[in-house]
Amino acid sequence: MPRIYDGGPAFPGTWENDSDLNQTAPDGTVVPPLGVRHMPGLSMRDYFAAKAMQAMLTNVNVAEAPNEKISEWAYQVADAMLAARSKS
Repeated sequence: MPRIYDGGPAFPGTWENDSDLNQTAPDGTVVPPLGVRHMPGLSMRDYFAAKAMQAMLTNVNVAEAPNEKISEWAYQVADAMLAARSKS
């Protein structure tokens, strides 16, 4: 299956352990003392799909559609947004 372009990370960040003990980052990774965990966040594709789905669900006709269809439509919108974004 071909890899789908996801637009890269939407909200990358880091989680720093500034203590002298191992700590667990929000993603479950153990970070050693004074260590840093780079966290990519969700992809632009997932972010766009979530925003599209949120808007779709405000339409009562769409909200009554099967969840699988709504998800599929949301990712179609996200892919169109990524394609338009790459043209500019």
